[in-house]
Amino acid sequence: MDAKLNTKTYPVTHSEAEWRKLLSPEQFHIMREHGTERPGSCALNFEKRAGTFSCAGCEQVLFKSKKKFESGTGWPSFNDPEVGSVEETVDRAYGMIRTEVHCSRCGSHLGHVFPDGPPPTGLRYCINGVAMNFKPD
Repeated sequence: MDAKLNTKTYPVTHSEAEWRKLLSPEQFHIMREHGTERPGSCALNFEKRAGTFSCAGCEQVLFKSKKKFESGTGWPSFNDPEVGSVEETVDRAYGMIRTEVHCSRCGSHLGHVFPDGPPPTGLRYCINGVAMNFKPD
């Protein structure tokens, strides 16, 4: 298991074997090994209905559809998460310094946040679609 995920105990925890049973191989790679899906590969990038986006690992509500916007990046983008639903850490992988976003309930990697989003927050939460489930209103 990734050392980053072991530095904190989360309310929802599982062994690596349990995570592998709960998640698809792609979800496990992204959410537990800090991978990234191919841009434009997830249907949630194109989801336009009103509803909620929740963590695929623990079902915590992360984002509301009214905070989703088209960023042109190929990943679902939001300008504001639900209060307390995500946490951030510094990601120094690939020779860059980025801000990683993970679920505050289970610690799963969701994506990154960048300071180039629309008002009012100016933030772009760039989230892997397979890390989330969508429930229409």
